[in-house]
Amino acid sequence: MTLTDEEFIRAMPKVTVHDHIEGSFEPELVFDIAQRNGIEIPYNSPQALRAAYKFNNLQEFLDIYYQGMDVLRTEQDFYDLTMAYIEHCAEDNVLHTEIFFDPQGHTERGVDFDTALGGIVRGLDDAKTKYGISTNLIMCFLRHLPEKHDADSLKKFPNALDAETTLDQLQASPLRHRVIGLGLDSSEVGFPPMNFAHVFARGQKLGYRTTMHAGEEGPPEYIRQALELNVERIDHGNRCMEDPALVKELVEKKIMLTNCPLSNIALCVIKDMKDSPVLKQLELGLKVTVSPDDAAFFGGYANDNLLALHKALPMTRAHFVQLQRNAIDGSWAGPERKKELHQQLDDFIVLSNQPDTSIRLQAGSRRPAVS
Repeated sequence: MTLTDEEFIRAMPKVTVHDHIEGSFEPELVFDIAQRNGIEIPYNSPQALRAAYKFNNLQEFLDIYYQGMDVLRTEQDFYDLTMAYIEHCAEDNVLHTEIFFDPQGHTERGVDFDTALGGIVRGLDDAKTKYGISTNLIMCFLRHLPEKHDADSLKKFPNALDAETTLDQLQASPLRHRVIGLGLDSSEVGFPPMNFAHVFARGQKLGYRTTMHAGEEGPPEYIRQALELNVERIDHGNRCMEDPALVKELVEKKIMLTNCPLSNIALCVIKDMKDSPVLKQLELGLKVTVSPDDAAFFGGYANDNLLALHKALPMTRAHFVQLQRNAIDGSWAGPERKKELHQQLDDFIVLSNQPDTSIRLQAGSRRPAVS
C-alpha cells in the first residue's frame, strides 16, 4: 500500500538546522536532574512545569527558559540533555542536525565552559555511534549581554561574561574544533545585530561559520544588518516578507532562512499556523527550512512542525521535500555528507512512489527500506 501524506512526512529523511539544546529540556528530565543535584525548583511536578510553558512573547519564554537551565551543573547533566534530544531526532528520522548552545547562560551560574561543552560533545559523539546521526555545534552569544563590558553593563550583569570573553573561552578550549559556527540569540528587540559587529568579524577571521537570529520579533532592518555582517544564514527571518526588496536580495544570495512554525505560534509571532510564511517563501524561491527551535517549550520536534504545516497549509509532498533539500544545501555538513543526505532523500522518494510497498525504518541506520 502507498503512504499517506502523514506517513510520508514522518518517514522522510530530515535535516534540522535550528535547534537549541537547552530548549529541548523536557520537564521530566528537568526534575530528574534537579533531584540528582539537590536543587529545588518552584514547581511540584513535571506537569506543573509544562503547564507554565505558555507565553505571550519571546521575553516571557526566555524568563522560564533560563530558570529551567539552572539545574544543569555537571558534564553528565549536559550529556543527558544532549542524548535525550538526539533520541527525539532518531524517532523523527532526522539524519543530520545543527545545534545551538548558550555558554553565557551557564558560565554566569558558575558552570565551567568546558563542563557544558564537554557534556554536549560527548553526547553528539554517542549520537553518531548509536544512531548514525551527524551533527554540527554552533555557539551562540546572548544578545541581551554586551559585546564588550563597560562600567554600566558590569553593574547590571556582574556575573555574566561578554561576547568577546566568551569567544576567548572557546579559543582556549581543547574542544574548540568541535564548534563549527557562531550564532546570536536571546531577546531580539532592542539588540540589533550591529551591536556584535566586531566579535562576529573576529569569529569569521578565525574560521567560524556565522548565523544570526533576526526578523523574528525584530524588524526587517535586523535582517539587513545581519547580511551586512556577512552571515551565511538567517534564523527565523519571518519579517523579511514585509520588504520585497529584502526578499529579492535573500533569493539572489541564496541565504537560508530557518523557520520554526510551532515556535512562531507559541511566541505569538503568528496567530494561526495558516499565517505561517513557509509556503509563500517556498513559492518565492527563498531557501526556507523548518526546524523545532526550542522543542520542549513549543510543542514538538521535527515531525510535529512539519505535520502542523501540512494540516494548516496546502503544501504538497514536493514542498516538504524541497524543505529538506534546502536544509541539506544550507547546512554546514561537508560535501560528502551532503551528497549522502541527498542520496538518502532520493532513495526514499523512489521507494515512496512504488505501489504495493510499505516503508519502514531500519533500526539503527535510520534509512528507509522496503518491507
